[in-house]
Amino acid sequence: MELYQLRAFAAVADAGQLTRAADRLHISQPALSAQIKALEDELEVRLFERTPSGMQPTRAGRELLGHAERILAAVDGMKRAARAVRGGVAGRLRIGTLSDPQFIRLGDVLGEAVERHPLLELELHHEITGAALEAVHDGALDASFYYGDLRLPKVEGLALREVAYCVAAPAEWRPRIENAGWNDLAMLPWIVTPPISTHHRLLQKIFTAHEIAPTRCIEADTEAVISNLVFSGLGVSLMREDLARAREAEGKLAIWPHARLRTTLWFIYRSERADDPLIAALLKVVAEIWQVPEPGRDASAKAA
Repeated sequence: MELYQLRAFAAVADAGQLTRAADRLHISQPALSAQIKALEDELEVRLFERTPSGMQPTRAGRELLGHAERILAAVDGMKRAARAVRGGVAGRLRIGTLSDPQFIRLGDVLGEAVERHPLLELELHHEITGAALEAVHDGALDASFYYGDLRLPKVEGLALREVAYCVAAPAEWRPRIENAGWNDLAMLPWIVTPPISTHHRLLQKIFTAHEIAPTRCIEADTEAVISNLVFSGLGVSLMREDLARAREAEGKLAIWPHARLRTTLWFIYRSERADDPLIAALLKVVAEIWQVPEPGRDASAKAA
């Protein structure tokens, strides 16, 4: 029995799908299937059964999964102890970023992390909000900035600040929107983000609440592109309030005064990794830069 087989077993049980588990482990799906088959042959039990919703552990699989997880946790603990014996925090973390770097204070966080932990390597990946949440949940990212609801299990985070959104339109449309209602806005072209994004979820929430749907939509995937499309007179959109106020002062857009939506900016990670020295070191830096309580001091929020 090999450790990689146990990791394959745990990954498939957690992901519920061979494809997603293979992506997390950075191996092909046939290779993953072969590892599971080899483990089943050695244990002489069937660990999974295929269902319409994916791969589900059998009764034997459920009983053995706890043993596998304890073995893997013990191995990870030994590795952490070895790093501690060597001294210092060393290793690589894959960190998700979003929005503009200044807004999430990315430079401050990275600068302080590198200064304190010179052996810590940070690999940055710019993500759409919802994709960042799923990547942390699935293990593709070790941690990430994120805003929205913590709607996936096994993910928790440091709440950093409130984020407000408003409805912004091209400056020349001000006379059209000042006294407009939601039905009037629905007749205008809207610039929306992909469905996986928190921005899209916020917009869909207000559409549903007012029982409307925009007649025309243009999809864009970043705040910068959305802003440029609004400036260019192509439609209305949700926009971060701080950006919208600044652009309104420059005469580039008009803000509809009858809506303000709020969400939360988080720094998220998998719950089970809260005690990982790499994650713990980075969380301490983030908490100090943002002046919020560290995990364990009423700072973390768990997904329901």
